[in-house]
Amino acid sequence: MNGIHPIILEILRNRGITDENELMEFLAVKPSLTYDPFLLKNLEAGVDFLLSAINQGKRICIYGDYDADGVTSVSLLMQVLSQLTTNLTYYIPSRFDEGYGLNQDAIDQIKNDGGELIVTVDCGSVSYDEVEYGKGMGIDFIVTDHHNINDRPADCILINPKQVDCSYPFKQLAGCGVAFKLAQGIQRKAKLPKSVLTEVLDLVAIATIGDIVPLVDENRTLTKYGLDVIRAGKRPGLRKLIHDVGLTSDKIKSENIAYIIVPHLNAAGRMMDARIGVELLISKDESAIALHTAEMIKNNKERKRIQEEAFQKCKELITEKLTEDLFYVIDPDGIHEGIAGIVAGKIKEEYGRPTIIVTESGGDGFLKGTGRSISSLNLYDLLKKNESLFLKFGGHSGACGFLMQSGHLPTLREALNHEVQMILQENENLFDEELSVDVDIDGRQIDMRLALELEKLAPFGCENERPLFRVKGIQPSKVSFMGSEKQHVRFSGTGAVGRGLPCILFQSAQSYCDQLLAGTLLDLVGYPDINEWNGESKIQFVLKGITY
Repeated sequence: MNGIHPIILEILRNRGITDENELMEFLAVKPSLTYDPFLLKNLEAGVDFLLSAINQGKRICIYGDYDADGVTSVSLLMQVLSQLTTNLTYYIPSRFDEGYGLNQDAIDQIKNDGGELIVTVDCGSVSYDEVEYGKGMGIDFIVTDHHNINDRPADCILINPKQVDCSYPFKQLAGCGVAFKLAQGIQRKAKLPKSVLTEVLDLVAIATIGDIVPLVDENRTLTKYGLDVIRAGKRPGLRKLIHDVGLTSDKIKSENIAYIIVPHLNAAGRMMDARIGVELLISKDESAIALHTAEMIKNNKERKRIQEEAFQKCKELITEKLTEDLFYVIDPDGIHEGIAGIVAGKIKEEYGRPTIIVTESGGDGFLKGTGRSISSLNLYDLLKKNESLFLKFGGHSGACGFLMQSGHLPTLREALNHEVQMILQENENLFDEELSVDVDIDGRQIDMRLALELEKLAPFGCENERPLFRVKGIQPSKVSFMGSEKQHVRFSGTGAVGRGLPCILFQSAQSYCDQLLAGTLLDLVGYPDINEWNGESKIQFVLKGITY
């Protein structure tokens, strides 16, 4: 392990990576950790059935979800299967008119279009009734998914690593990751060139980062290779989107995907039609790509506008009605349901409370809910205890969605607050979410070499967060507030550093205004970053928190 920066070794050991082989695999430029796709329960049966349907000339429909994971999953299978058949189409339900997952009206449309086999991606595991409905009219199903499964799974070829009797070693693939494993099986049995798989790894990377699944194990491998494909700029639509939002393909990082590319893909499904995303990703026509890119950017700008309006409205409701609540169940009038999940996440971050936002669904006394939770509370488990209140329900520990009759809302709000109250009595630190510091560091160790070495730990995201460092006893000087509300700040930090350490803090500068201006000695928590401007590269310390 000679040549590895000692601070990098310390970070990895603190994170439980101590075995030398595991450590070298984690840092490898070309990692090898991946698993045989045929270890997935039912995958071989699914591949055989799919190839048989293609050989018989059957019409196949890829059925996906309207988020980035679903859009990339549909695009992936459309691209791979188009190597074998032209009798192929796809369907993504409307977030507003149909909601998540399979539904009978969609199955009717697919049947009327001549569909004979539906292959789901990123959905379908618990769609027992819908699959039975389709089977009754002669449609076959293959379900590929990664969501939690209840005690009534779809009765068909079901490929999901979370099946209790599935021996696949890694359970945390994104929906697109599962679709990719199906594609691997197809490539092997149909003897397609391996380039067919390499060319779609960019889609897997986007989905894996965007769906916030753990960036460890096989997901890390898939994402690292996928980011390489993105940087090569081989997908015309993605290359155009990256350019038009002001990024550069060959410098793309996981953070750019998470905070810029994924929100644009999601905006199509939130504001208009998720098919815009699929068409952008699979098209090779320059004029069509330009049109879809412009639509996507416009959608995202509108999404930001109405999201901020909804966020302010929800904050007002909390102040007026929910100040004593431990679990916010908010029912604002007239907000766009496409942005409810984002706003729930922003409320959760702002107040440190689990949050559900409900919106009217169909105007017939039904409510659609979407929730986000803090790390110390499993939202899925909390809602599962109240499953009898829901017509539909699904999700995971950090995010859930449901459909319910509006009359049940007071019962749900009371039940969730009672549950959290009981948990709080057992764990008084339930809401104390502190920054997790990886290493205490002397400011003199923060240099260009360390910043460059830290990139070897990328891609960063869920369960592989960017490492945070604590530098103690820093005195701020040359303080300069920025932004329309002076919410950002730059300053130079001196002390044990022995030199001025350029520091920058985004969004929460006003919380520390007095201490910064008074020159109070501060403990800084953040990470070293390389700021590139006008062809010049300089080190800066990006702050995530300050104590004094």
